[in-house]
Amino acid sequence: MDRTEARGRPRASGHRTVPHTADLRVEAWAETAERCIAEAVRAAVESFADVSGAVAVAERTFEVTAATDEDLLVSVLDEAVYRLDADGEIPLETVVGPIRGGEGGRAATVRCRMADASRTPLVGAVPKAVSLHDLRLRGDSGEWACAVTLDV
Repeated sequence: MDRTEARGRPRASGHRTVPHTADLRVEAWAETAERCIAEAVRAAVESFADVSGAVAVAERTFEVTAATDEDLLVSVLDEAVYRLDADGEIPLETVVGPIRGGEGGRAATVRCRMADASRTPLVGAVPKAVSLHDLRLRGDSGEWACAVTLDV
């Protein structure tokens, strides 16, 4: 099943990259906001690295806080870009814990299994930053979708 199936039927989680002038546009979908954010990270990573043979060398846990769920998406992707740049690590698997909070802000604990970037073949342009332009994370009733642009 993919995200284009008829309403009322369960949709599988997934992601894709979409052509975008001089940048990378990522779309993801899942049954929860947390899983949707994790799919967006996976799409971003697969756009520039072949992780099919990569081995986890570390596990990183970090807390993200933001005003909205969309800002949480940006925070998680920012952390992935930062870890690549600062530590030379690429997320192989990302698990976003339950999103907490309410009107005053949102928070989640994120756990990533990381690969050594120097041992992972690059297949595309590496993201440098997350753009806020046309950012989207919306959903209800088990159908969440997000879209984000990454500067490469």
